[in-house]
Amino acid sequence: MDNNNNDSNRSRSRVQANTKRSRSGHSIIKWVLGILVAVVLITTFMGYRYYSTSLQPLDAKSSKQIEINIPVGTTSREVGSILENKHVVKSGAVFNYYTKSKKINNFQAGYYVLKPSMTLKQIATKLEKGGAAEPIAINGPQLLIKEGENIDQIANSLKSSKYFNKNDFLKLMKDQTFIQQLAKKYPKLLGSAMKASDVRYRLEGYLFPASYAVDKTTSLKDVVTQMVAKTDAVLQPYYSKIESNKMTVQETLSVASLVEMEGSKAGDRTKIAGVFLNRIKQGETLGSDVSTRYAVKKSATEDLTTSDLASTNPYNTRVNTGYMPGPVDNPGENSILSVVNADTKDGYLFFFAVTEKVPGSKYKVGDVLFYKDINSFNEAVAKYNPDGK
Repeated sequence: MDNNNNDSNRSRSRVQANTKRSRSGHSIIKWVLGILVAVVLITTFMGYRYYSTSLQPLDAKSSKQIEINIPVGTTSREVGSILENKHVVKSGAVFNYYTKSKKINNFQAGYYVLKPSMTLKQIATKLEKGGAAEPIAINGPQLLIKEGENIDQIANSLKSSKYFNKNDFLKLMKDQTFIQQLAKKYPKLLGSAMKASDVRYRLEGYLFPASYAVDKTTSLKDVVTQMVAKTDAVLQPYYSKIESNKMTVQETLSVASLVEMEGSKAGDRTKIAGVFLNRIKQGETLGSDVSTRYAVKKSATEDLTTSDLASTNPYNTRVNTGYMPGPVDNPGENSILSVVNADTKDGYLFFFAVTEKVPGSKYKVGDVLFYKDINSFNEAVAKYNPDGK
């Protein structure tokens, strides 16, 4: 009996020991699994957080400008590395993943000025448009061409320039040899401009509004070439659409130059462009005072007289139907794009901006109203723009 009891006790002890070891083993496995799950969750969270923050500007408050160079043949992965090394983006790998996921891969070689405050979308969009052929002196003196400035206005602004003067600039704008050289270099851009008749300046509309670095070694030909090159780079993505619209570049920029001065909101601009194109299709005059002022050489602050409105100058769209001979100013990309994607579907033929707030009306000063028939248009003008401004 004693031996049996001893054997029984030893068996129970072994079972208890095995049970304890089993429980201990299960506890260790649970502990290890818990740690692994925690590590995976933490890693996933940190990775997601890193990715999310990498999509945002590296420094949203920074005004720093950084020049980068994208060599010919650079891959999207290599572009990301350049941006990260130059401290433009947080992660080159995230930039590469983002652009691939958005199917953005048509990056152009050249020199660019970028900011850490830009989003990945803004950076990618800019890299698709094309950069400068030469390094950009971002900290040197700048020649600013404003959106909507015409060549005569640009010439007048050169009075305060340290390196150029008005007369030399205007002389270059009439230099046919120089212009033909540009046309040979940028045939898609300037081909239709070279065929146009009665133009005041062959390069009007083709001097892209931007800041251009200049110094004592920069010639007028150099800086004008940069302006034309920039216009060509901006238009590269749109050449095929312009052709499918059955328009020339000259016609597109001509309408864009009117839109530049007639509308400020993106939604208004596409509709305004649509009005002009609808009027051309109807055989109507464009009727834009912007072109009339260009025709008679009056600024926006000067009143147009009856004789001004009746001028037979080819640029006066109060009298002449169809397109003007060419642009009447140098439009920005938004205005150009509004013509490329003009909204013509509603058939509007008239528009004007509200200048007088009418009690009870939903329209505010500055709102642009659109109409299909002249009677409705005239009634609205009398009510919301009685001075005809």
